[in-house]
Amino acid sequence: MKVLVVNTGSSSLKLTVLADGSAVPVAATHVANWDGSDVKPIAALVESAGPVDAVGHRVVHGGPELVGPVLLDDAVVQRIGALVHLAPLHQGRALAGITAAREAVAPDVPQVACFDTAFHDTLPGAAATYALPEEWRSRWGLRRYGFHGLSHAHAVGRAAELVGRPADDPSLRVVSCHLGAGASLCAARGGRSVDTTMGFTPLEGLVMATRAGSVDPGMVLWLITDGGLAPEEVRDGLEHRSGLTGLVGTGDLAAIVVEADEGDPAAQLALDVYTRALSQAAAAMTVSLGGLDVLVFTGGVGEHAPVVRALAAERLAPLGVVVDPASNDAIPDPVAASPDRIISPVNAPVTTVVIEAREDLEIFRQVRAVALS
Repeated sequence: MKVLVVNTGSSSLKLTVLADGSAVPVAATHVANWDGSDVKPIAALVESAGPVDAVGHRVVHGGPELVGPVLLDDAVVQRIGALVHLAPLHQGRALAGITAAREAVAPDVPQVACFDTAFHDTLPGAAATYALPEEWRSRWGLRRYGFHGLSHAHAVGRAAELVGRPADDPSLRVVSCHLGAGASLCAARGGRSVDTTMGFTPLEGLVMATRAGSVDPGMVLWLITDGGLAPEEVRDGLEHRSGLTGLVGTGDLAAIVVEADEGDPAAQLALDVYTRALSQAAAAMTVSLGGLDVLVFTGGVGEHAPVVRALAAERLAPLGVVVDPASNDAIPDPVAASPDRIISPVNAPVTTVVIEAREDLEIFRQVRAVALS
């Protein structure tokens, strides 16, 4: 089976064509700084890669009803569109990718939407429920949905492989740290999500490239009622001008690390704020699991920022997290079959691993299950 995977993120477009039996793409395209307006790369990849048997789309928000992969039709597209206000950085771009792919491939080729929120449908009530008035929760479906589920699902499963345990082992406790332009943590037991840091929208949780993460809701109200800002100004500030960008003027963590190393105090503060939020959240996820067996770093920052991993491990040392400096700093062999690796010492209480973010492999798995059912 040959599948085109359309992965639209908050800041990039990743296209891969995968075939049964290989994790190596038949073809691939990566467009950085993608805002959804230029969809020509999708048609270009379809033309160069040849006919595909199915198309899989990453969609960030599935809401309360779309809790598993589903064949796309006009009604499903409409339901996805109705959720744009809950994930404004992502949902519209996913719709742009869907529209372009439906035009680029034959109409009889099945297309499947795969949702980041779906992996977190297993959250227990205590993790999913906000302490808000019941009439609000029932009227608007206010709950923790969680995001990055496709990445977390792959990372948790792959982590189990690396430590030689079944992914569905109910005693296996994994905290997955997806760190990119957007960032979230997931606590998984037996391969199922039991807690996560993002909530009703992808704005809650960690400090991110441009997003604030969790802030005092009273401060948000104050900005509107006393600060004189319009709601849209607050939304724009929290989504686009906060996080690392708000602290130091850029969301590029690699550049921030360099500037911090050169003694820039604003960059050092940004790095401290980022790793403090990350470590505190990882500790909270560990509490939700009742302990920790495997800590996973994935995503662009998780894979390529050894200083972030080292600083997080230092803060998490009381929980048994430690990384081997040589393994942590090592650059993966570019010709290796997989860059996934263990970076903790052999006898460490917690096994710490780095796993390449491969939402495309999880999407392929889900598309195959739907298309062949």
